[in-house]
Amino acid sequence: MRIATRLSTAAIALTLASPVLAEGIDASLDTDGDGAYSFAELSAAFPDLAEESFTQFDASADGLLDAQEVAEMKKAGAFPMKDG
Repeated sequence: MRIATRLSTAAIALTLASPVLAEGIDASLDTDGDGAYSFAELSAAFPDLAEESFTQFDASADGLLDAQEVAEMKKAGAFPMKDG
């Protein structure tokens, strides 16, 4: 039973960490803790983020970017990363 508990704990930890790892964005930017990023949350940290870019990568059209949408935005080079 101990091994199963440890494996379950590890699986949960990886599941929770994977969006952060995929995004490369500080999870603390998700200020409401819903697991997704609104334009307001991201633009507070990245003032150069254009709303048009945000909307373009909001594939689900729900007004939020999930881990996959942020990863796609970064992959396309459309995410305004801070220098330094």
